[in-house]
Amino acid sequence: MNAALGNSPAPSRSIDSAGVSISHHGGDEGVTGSCHRLQFAPDRALLVDCGLFQGQDADRLDSLTQHQVTFPVDDVLALIVTHVHIDHIGRLPYLLAAGYQGPILCSVPSARLLPLVIEDALKIGFTHDRALIERFLAEVEQRLVALEYATWHTVIDDARHRVRLRLQRAGHILGSAYVEIDTLDRASGARQRTVFSGDLGAPHAPLLPAPKSPYRADVLVLESTYGDRRHEDRTTRRARLKAAIDRALDNQGSVIIPAFSIGRTQELLYELESLIHQAVDESWRDLEIIVDSPLAARFTQVYRELKPWWDAEAHQRLRSGRHPLSFDNLYTVDSHAEHERTVDYLARTGRPAVVIAASGMATGGRVVNYLKRMLSDERHAVLFTGYQAAGTPGRDIQHYGPRGGWVELDGERITIRARVDTIGGYSAHADQHDLLNFVKRMRKPPREIRLVHGDSHAKQSLKAKIDAWAAEAGHALHVTIAGVANQDQAAKQE
Repeated sequence: MNAALGNSPAPSRSIDSAGVSISHHGGDEGVTGSCHRLQFAPDRALLVDCGLFQGQDADRLDSLTQHQVTFPVDDVLALIVTHVHIDHIGRLPYLLAAGYQGPILCSVPSARLLPLVIEDALKIGFTHDRALIERFLAEVEQRLVALEYATWHTVIDDARHRVRLRLQRAGHILGSAYVEIDTLDRASGARQRTVFSGDLGAPHAPLLPAPKSPYRADVLVLESTYGDRRHEDRTTRRARLKAAIDRALDNQGSVIIPAFSIGRTQELLYELESLIHQAVDESWRDLEIIVDSPLAARFTQVYRELKPWWDAEAHQRLRSGRHPLSFDNLYTVDSHAEHERTVDYLARTGRPAVVIAASGMATGGRVVNYLKRMLSDERHAVLFTGYQAAGTPGRDIQHYGPRGGWVELDGERITIRARVDTIGGYSAHADQHDLLNFVKRMRKPPREIRLVHGDSHAKQSLKAKIDAWAAEAGHALHVTIAGVANQDQAAKQE
């Protein structure tokens, strides 16, 4: 069944090599909406991710088109999920509605987390009918195939093709993976290894092992979210996190942290437990850490249950009797009534607290209510620890807050008097140095790299770094930028 609905832009120009082509149906012209198609025969393809557009990426499309699946699905043998952030799996309901019948391949932890994300997405974008939600979730869980890391899985092996794939740890969020795909065309003998990076994590992130580069790739589809910048190191970012909270304690105010329910929330809890454990100041030992997101609380519980996939440092804490995701100062807010009371209490009293609430870019969710009540009060602070996409309220607060500007929330103009800080080191994404190392540390570097998931400047900057390294190392490496038909013209527009 073909789903040719809407008027979304044509997919990016494909890479053609060894009979394999790659096209992009999201994540190429911006940072969100990840969806990449690997075609190895006219009637056979794989799909890597199928995510929602957010922020400025969504604004480029009309409200109907941005959700539609506008490519054929009858030839897709499998959907491979790199991780469960909504901008990588949010179009899954639309994919199934378009007639996709195949399996959903992902890591073992992602198989636990994915139904929670999809359930939340259904409630927000589709229906509150519990029976319909349960029926859809049952369909999804029936399709899920949980794969162990570092183990080859055969998708098809017949007279025409052998196609297999392997997931490797990406270090982005729990369960995240980059994908190695081996294709063999038996008629021509053509072989190709294609690697899709998904979202790569930064080294030394709490809870997760750092990603290791693949041994080789012929073609690499590489994210570039932070392709133009460097993150702070872990010591620096922890010191800045402590300083931001110290200021709130001195000002008798709260720190509001917009955070994604999965990944960032758990990393912050891990770091905050460490700061409280090491604190000598009594005010820190009494500091309330509030997670105001039922979804984040559910994810945190699953994170606790998935301890085998934590890194060595986290396991050392457990052995010493500490509980980095479940400590005495941690409180969760469940009901909406409790949420409203918490917002009102903190806004009125200025009691020092750290509030972690979704959404991460302040596009909706409970964090918006905190911001509406507290942004105009200089006692409080807003702390961003993750990427803020262009066109989102988070980006506006981040950009205009330090200048004493304003932001529009729920149609209301809010003057920004609260302190606004950004700590880049807590990003779940690799920075320019890490992305370059991902390529450099391959024993057999790719002949072709396509950059996705970044704004134009980030892609251009990373391309320049890779080109310079390849020239110096003597590698014949061609770097292209997805979503840009004419590279020279794109450079002129910068």
